[in-house]
Amino acid sequence: MSIQIVPEWMAELDDDDVAFIKRFILASGSLKEMAGQYGVTYPTVRLRLDRLIQKIQINSDAAQEPFIALVKRLAVSERLDVETAKLLIGEYKKHHKEDEKLS
Repeated sequence: MSIQIVPEWMAELDDDDVAFIKRFILASGSLKEMAGQYGVTYPTVRLRLDRLIQKIQINSDAAQEPFIALVKRLAVSERLDVETAKLLIGEYKKHHKEDEKLS
């Protein structure tokens, strides 16, 4: 069986993330084994897995609020600091609610 349509959450991942997922599966989910394969510490692999989980969650929610998902992706990838991301999301929500009231 081949995948004809890649899920949207997966299509948004970069090649390194997909390679990490493959290695994770082949390692039977062992973060200790993954740390050995990458030559890093367990906490480093745990942090990478946590960021990957965040990316997947954000990509799953992107259809509902594309702007918020973009801001969260930028924060997870450390291209935008968390405090600025929170400020942008808060302002977006505030203005979005005002626009809904006017409609």
